[in-house]
Amino acid sequence: MSRPDPTRRALLTSLAASPAVMLGARPLAAQETAAASAGLISSNVCLLATEVTEGPYYTDPELVRADITEGKEGVAMDMMIQVVDASCQPIAGVRVDIWHCDAQGNYSGYANQGSDGTLDTSSETFLRGTQMADEQGIVTFRSIYPGWYRGRTTHIHHKVFVDETNVLTGQIFFPDALSQYLYNNLPPYNDRASARDTVNSSDGIAAQAGESAYAAVREATDRYVATLVIGVNPEATSQSGGPGGPSGGDGRPGMPPPDAGLPPGEGQAPPGEVGGNTGGPSTLVPGQE
Repeated sequence: MSRPDPTRRALLTSLAASPAVMLGARPLAAQETAAASAGLISSNVCLLATEVTEGPYYTDPELVRADITEGKEGVAMDMMIQVVDASCQPIAGVRVDIWHCDAQGNYSGYANQGSDGTLDTSSETFLRGTQMADEQGIVTFRSIYPGWYRGRTTHIHHKVFVDETNVLTGQIFFPDALSQYLYNNLPPYNDRASARDTVNSSDGIAAQAGESAYAAVREATDRYVATLVIGVNPEATSQSGGPGGPSGGDGRPGMPPPDAGLPPGEGQAPPGEVGGNTGGPSTLVPGQE
């Protein structure tokens, strides 16, 4: 690995310490320019990502692929992840896995999915994939905007495999206003019998992960593009799947619920009232007619 560049270390440190960045506000133009000049895909970064619970639905179908949709309906979204070390140097060749639920809140590869626990997806592999990072430490997965399920806010799971003993397990979070707008207005997200019960502020795992786990989301012509820089320590040895163990704490039925801090529904945005939206035209969403 190349020698750390002190200017890149200073950049990463300053970006991480910036209140505008850490609070998810729009970064200053100078910060965006500095991040871009350092080869970062997002200025919303921190020194090292926080490891959180893997949750109960990880499986490795050994599918090295960029497109993980497998025909699943939803708003198109590219998930770009850049892996860097604490000195802001990209880590090439690391393995990155992601997995997330579909628009209805179901994971592939497991039985007892669906709100009634009767859907069996154990033979399916939708919305799961593996890629090896390029020279800039970047992977891009073509997917859909994730849905929600009871007890959890909107999220995508990830694992970064540096080597056999260094595996960072984490989750990626998204703006609540955007999520709520999609869930209220667009099929198949709005084809749900109940409203979601957990938002970012009432999700214990999101609180544990911190602001650096929130993706920056922008509109492209036909899809959203979400980006996140994940900082890892190449010398670290992983714990057993992060806090909560390798298979628990994800808020699914039968699993220990996270310490959400608020009862289900508290802090939830009223349907149709997110960001002043009241069920407006879906043409506001990239790729939607």
